Amino acid sequence: MKVLSEDQCAAYERDGFISMPGLVDDAWVGRLRDTTAEFVERSRELTESNVVFDLEPSHCSERPRLRRLVSPVDLHETFWEFATASVLTDLAEDLLGTDLKFHHGKLNFKAPRGGEEVKWHQDIQFWPHTNYGPLTIGVFLSDVEAGMGNVGFIPGSHRADLFDQYDGDAWVGCLSDEDVARVDVESAVYPTGPAGSVTVHNCRTVHGSEPNLSEHERPLLLQTYAPADAFAYTDLVKRSPHGDMLIRGKPARWARHDSRPCQVGPSKVRTIFEVQQREP
Repeated sequence: MKVLSEDQCAAYERDGFISMPGLVDDAWVGRLRDTTAEFVERSRELTESNVVFDLEPSHCSERPRLRRLVSPVDLHETFWEFATASVLTDLAEDLLGTDLKFHHGKLNFKAPRGGEEVKWHQDIQFWPHTNYGPLTIGVFLSDVEAGMGNVGFIPGSHRADLFDQYDGDAWVGCLSDEDVARVDVESAVYPTGPAGSVTVHNCRTVHGSEPNLSEHERPLLLQTYAPADAFAYTDLVKRSPHGDMLIRGKPARWARHDSRPCQVGPSKVRTIFEVQQREP
């Protein structure tokens, strides 16, 4: 183990998520914040979303309101270095083994005074794989307190059902009201902590977040890793030069298949905000 204790590994296996306050050092947090600020400045020139910037409807040059920066590792070397040569990679190796792939990344912003909710959902249906090893590591780029639209994780939900995230023929990327009623959302845990705190959640774990009603932005950098023997069914990261790239160890010669079926979302790339809000 390079980062985690045996108890932390056991907690991840039991609950489907863990959190670690202040894991990322101040030097890295500073670099990530400075790089993020560059893209916020660039967004001031935009009046609508594009393949890189997902903007809130009220976004404007005087008051930028971003929902997501898409695939930041493709946009700046700092993000790629952090994803592949920092404590994050050691953390992913502790949970997934020495043969490790980077799948994709994103940066969610949660603007103050109303940053949009993310409805209860599971990740793997967005980017289905042959097994359920993939996990996502989130890094707080600012201090996070209660009421900032924190991500909530439902303990043990990764060991329960995989839910249908279609509404009829429409992909909506979230649980139906009927399925939410079957999940113990009252047990959800909403980690807080200083900038540099980290969360890790399994691809089956049910999670979501409320709007950010505070006066402070809550940027969250998310990186998804997979064991080398987990192969994607769809090509959502095909256009990324870093998508599904082996970053440690050896490539797998055999795919490992979980006996449980996996729902396959659409191959068209859209952000979770667009699909959950049913934007055209």
